[in-house]
Amino acid sequence: NKKVQLAEHNKIGKEGEQIAVNYLKDLDYAIVETNWRFQKAEVDIIAKEHNFLVFVEVKCRSSNVFGEPQTFVSEKKQMLFKDAAEGYLELKDLDYEIRFDIISVILSSQKAKIEHFKDAF
Repeated sequence: NKKVQLAEHNKIGKEGEQIAVNYLKDLDYAIVETNWRFQKAEVDIIAKEHNFLVFVEVKCRSSNVFGEPQTFVSEKKQMLFKDAAEGYLELKDLDYEIRFDIISVILSSQKAKIEHFKDAF
């Protein structure tokens, strides 16, 4: 049933995003926004780390059977992400260095496996 699969996928995604937020907070990042939308893009997390405004894409899977989650960020998605970052800085009238990170979360029955790819694209 596609609805059940989609609901489960969304649940896993939200859980992964919360794990990523907690992970970043533990590293002393200041969370500025979550699920921020700009035109066709959605940025999962916007956080501050020192002089950087970090735009984070969270990729969450229940396993890595289909490849590592970070490989699922297409070139088109990267362009949308960059447009969203520029839009955010303009709308908020901010002057920060920006960085694009990917946080990969693989949820298994034991615990979450987190990988953080700084300056991913």
